[in-house]
Amino acid sequence: MHIVRDQQRHRFWVLVIIVSISGFSQGMLLPLISAIFEQDGISGTLNGLNATGLYIGTLLVSPFMEAPLRKFGYKPVIIAGGVIVIVSLLSFPLWKSVVFWFVLRLFIGIGDHALHFATQTWVTSTVPTDRLGRSISIYGLSVGVGFAIGPMFVPLVGIYEGLPFIVSAVLTLCAWGLVFTLRNDIPEATAGTAFVGHFGSRVKVTVIVAWVALLGPFAYGFLESSLNAMFPVYALRNGIPLTMVSIIIPAFAFGGIISQVPLGILSDKIGRRPVLLLGLGGGMLAFTGAAWLSASAIAVMIMFFIGGLFSGSLFSLGVAYMSDLTPKHLLPTGNLLCGIFFSFGSLTGPILGGFVLETAQQSYLYVFSLILGILFLLTVFIKKPLKQQTLS
Repeated sequence: MHIVRDQQRHRFWVLVIIVSISGFSQGMLLPLISAIFEQDGISGTLNGLNATGLYIGTLLVSPFMEAPLRKFGYKPVIIAGGVIVIVSLLSFPLWKSVVFWFVLRLFIGIGDHALHFATQTWVTSTVPTDRLGRSISIYGLSVGVGFAIGPMFVPLVGIYEGLPFIVSAVLTLCAWGLVFTLRNDIPEATAGTAFVGHFGSRVKVTVIVAWVALLGPFAYGFLESSLNAMFPVYALRNGIPLTMVSIIIPAFAFGGIISQVPLGILSDKIGRRPVLLLGLGGGMLAFTGAAWLSASAIAVMIMFFIGGLFSGSLFSLGVAYMSDLTPKHLLPTGNLLCGIFFSFGSLTGPILGGFVLETAQQSYLYVFSLILGILFLLTVFIKKPLKQQTLS
């Protein structure tokens, strides 16, 4: 019994380390490439469109991700994802081109999605329900820590433009190697054999049951991508130095790091929906404050930190809520949809942010308040999701 428990604990922490390094790579790449393109005179709209490569890659590969996971298991998917990410990161210094870098971001999106989908499904499929909020919050915390540290490595570009990419590739390689210490496992399928061969049927059932939970990943994707990809452009245009930007952006992530586990434990006790509403509403107020106080870089940093305290847990809260609402044999589909909705939000963030920067620059920070406010109202007035029993 103790051996099994030790193996489960080892597996959990290996998965946590892998996604933390994946979060680091994403957190570094978004502001790094945006800052490089801005200094090269690339327009805000093109800059934002280029940042979407990561999430387009995620969406392109999503329909094809579940079948290999069910057939081969978690470990081979993680290994394949790691190889794609490492090779792509090492390719950035080879040729500086908007189109080439867009293609590389596309491949990183594919590799990162393989890593996140496999690790996240492995966690949600094996953790007991009464500890799910805590475990998913630790998982989300690890991603947040990586994402917060990532932008701090952007100034390395001053030493050599390719250095941040190389550092990220080396760290990814070290974390990726740990997966070889794990025994492979395959997702449960017995209860849902009728759905195993029909991707569209599984998606339909899962969306009917748990779509309110998918608003959390969408909101977090929007915030994360736009803040990391487009806020550096907004800041540089408003006279905020790049060194200060590399502190302001992690403030949001650090807020999420502090509140991630407490909010996860709270959701285990009082339910996911009330905590999800708290995250959306609190984030909306924080970003409204950032817009009002945008003349002060310090004030914006403080508001970003407060926004992170409330909204930095939206992804993990959404995943835990989805796991509560979804039958176990559909958890791979539910986790896949969390990734897809996160990507939808991540695609919308840079595109909308880039458009606002080109047309109404001073309204940029209000965009976050507007999106969070809309999702808050949807969550408040939405009808209760259908009971799982009605779908069995």
